[in-house]
Amino acid sequence: MKSARTMLGLTLLAACLAAAPARAGDTAAAEPPQQPCDVPAYLLASESSLPKVTDAVKSGRPLEVLVVGSRSSTIPANEASAYPAELQAALKEALPTATINLSVELQAKHTAEETGGTLVKLVEAKKPTLVIWQTGTVDAMRAVDPDDFRAAVDDGVVALRNAGVDVVLVNLQYSPRTETMISAPPYLDNMRVVAQQHDVPLFDRFAIMKQWSDAGYFDLFSTAHGVDLAKRVHGCLGRALSKFVIDAAHLGSTQQN
Repeated sequence: MKSARTMLGLTLLAACLAAAPARAGDTAAAEPPQQPCDVPAYLLASESSLPKVTDAVKSGRPLEVLVVGSRSSTIPANEASAYPAELQAALKEALPTATINLSVELQAKHTAEETGGTLVKLVEAKKPTLVIWQTGTVDAMRAVDPDDFRAAVDDGVVALRNAGVDVVLVNLQYSPRTETMISAPPYLDNMRVVAQQHDVPLFDRFAIMKQWSDAGYFDLFSTAHGVDLAKRVHGCLGRALSKFVIDAAHLGSTQQN
């Protein structure tokens, strides 16, 4: 029963995030508040790079991006507002001379091990330059042994690197409504370990969403405004992820073709 409640809570969060206004100043003379999409620089910094993304953009080849994720990669009936579409739009805006193609492979209810077994075939079929692999939520919900989870993510990253693509890992989404029902830290820590061992960038979605929640930009606890907030959060995630990719690939404005 607890597992069912956890699954329901996370499913509702993925599709029906609830909105709350950003904090406003007390007076008209107060400094303008930060915008909801603001992310501390340290959360978008990575010492790992994306050399194949860099080469594709600098050489004028299309940048092929494959997002492999779960239900939290999508907004039902609002795909154009989900973070992969927002990511593509933000990349096109930031890299106007580049051709950006993006596809999404949903692996709903799949653990890292289950998804990992499909990655090589996906790469062979889609021929991406970059694979963005979002994982961890289902494993945490199912209380998969953290060591087994780490091994599965490790195997998946090795398979992707051996297939000749760049990899960005994306960890769990943050939910104050479910943090007492699942234990996220072991999965967050293990993803960080794998990313460091294989020198791949890790987009810390969990910490970014928690920062937004703690700052009062978004009320991730309420379910009152569902799809409206989902669109806002996904929009911010897509733009943040775009900046993360561009920075990891060292594609500043002076380096673009």
